[in-house]
Amino acid sequence: MKKFMDKNFILETKTARSLFAACQNEPLWDYHCHLSPKEIAENKQFKNLTEIWLGGDHYKWRQMRTYGIEEKYITGDAPDYEKFLKWAETIEHLIGNPLYHWTHLELQRYFGIYEPLSVKSAPVIWEKANSMLKSPELSVKGIFKKFNVYGVGTTDDPIDSLEYHKAIREGTAPIGKIDTLVCPSFRPDKALYIHKPDFKDYIEKLSQAAGMQINNTDDVIKALENRLDYFVQNGCLVADHGLSYPPYTQARYEKARDKAADELFKAAMEGKQISEEEGEAYITKVLSSLAVAYKKRGIVMQLHMNVIRNINQKAFETIGPDTGFDAVHDNSMAEKLSAFLNLCELKGGLPKTILYSLNPKDYYAVATIMGSFQGDGIKGKIQLGSGWWFCDHKDGMEQQLKVLGNLGMLPTFVGMLTDSRSFLSYTRHEYFRRILCNLIGNWVENGEFPDDKALLEDIVKDISFRNAKNYFARS
Repeated sequence: MKKFMDKNFILETKTARSLFAACQNEPLWDYHCHLSPKEIAENKQFKNLTEIWLGGDHYKWRQMRTYGIEEKYITGDAPDYEKFLKWAETIEHLIGNPLYHWTHLELQRYFGIYEPLSVKSAPVIWEKANSMLKSPELSVKGIFKKFNVYGVGTTDDPIDSLEYHKAIREGTAPIGKIDTLVCPSFRPDKALYIHKPDFKDYIEKLSQAAGMQINNTDDVIKALENRLDYFVQNGCLVADHGLSYPPYTQARYEKARDKAADELFKAAMEGKQISEEEGEAYITKVLSSLAVAYKKRGIVMQLHMNVIRNINQKAFETIGPDTGFDAVHDNSMAEKLSAFLNLCELKGGLPKTILYSLNPKDYYAVATIMGSFQGDGIKGKIQLGSGWWFCDHKDGMEQQLKVLGNLGMLPTFVGMLTDSRSFLSYTRHEYFRRILCNLIGNWVENGEFPDDKALLEDIVKDISFRNAKNYFARS
């Protein structure tokens, strides 16, 4: 029997262990996350394990609810220690869930704690971890250094002042000068979601931020381009979009879509209710225009697709968004995605693009579609995004890697990201690297690929870090 999560965790073969040894110390380029720029700038020192570990982590919250934990111990006002004990009680029952692996990798790598978390071990773990959290090594700056974090891409609204990013870049923030790149990512979802009740209010805020009047769809695009330029001036390398499904409205002529988009915009600004389906003409025009803007500025476009958000209305109204009430969508997206990418290509050319689906059934469709838009002399210009959210577990990562290997070119993959709000999530990169090395190691030891050590080490180092570094560098 193998030891629980020892140094050879997941690494089943000699080749896998050798490859992991070669790439485990590569820097981390966490190009998509939801970390707080304010907490980075202030070099936050977390007061206890609950604050850094459970605060904002809706992965854990979902499972605590599943185990029957009352909401006061999850997002409520229960004392932090009691919340931690409830998490310890929950995790004992998470066999087969990636949270079990993530939790114990975090305990091991951040705190040197190798004892499994349980109700019994919780008090000792609480005391040891909290004592260590007082050390500068586990401040934000210390964590970046400890895990060799080359860069992070936060997620930011176009109307954001980026004051914390500015202070970080200028070295005037409390965190001082750091080696880690902290880049804002352009996330204009609120300007696209014409079907949302707060759309009109948001457009008024965008108008103020851009310093211009917004009267139609073209004005929305100009305002967003204005803010995009501001983001680029402040280090932006990536744009991101959260979509239920790829937008594409059939229109015989571009003018017909433009007219429909303007009519929808006018209706929304008059306070009329528009469904997501009805709003497609508007979203298609704005997002395809943004794609052209990204291409001109060397910005990578990310499309996160096939998610249903806030499906529990009662919970949304009492607790709010991003609290663990989202789900996988089952949309049929291939036709619309291919048509949307084609539209972008015709309008001015696709930027470098990463395509994510929350539903793994889409991987084969997405991988074949993206193969039709590669080119421009860019290695892996269009990417099949890493197993995301409900798919970033061992099975999900292996499935994504195998599909990419079968239908694309695995050695050009830009690798893992945390998509996390927690500074304790950097061990997910290690988790990914172990899964990657084990998969490739098995192929080699099964005689499916040559045992060429130099070539294999280059492949895993590229996927772990070097591809991402090159891909996100503005051309």
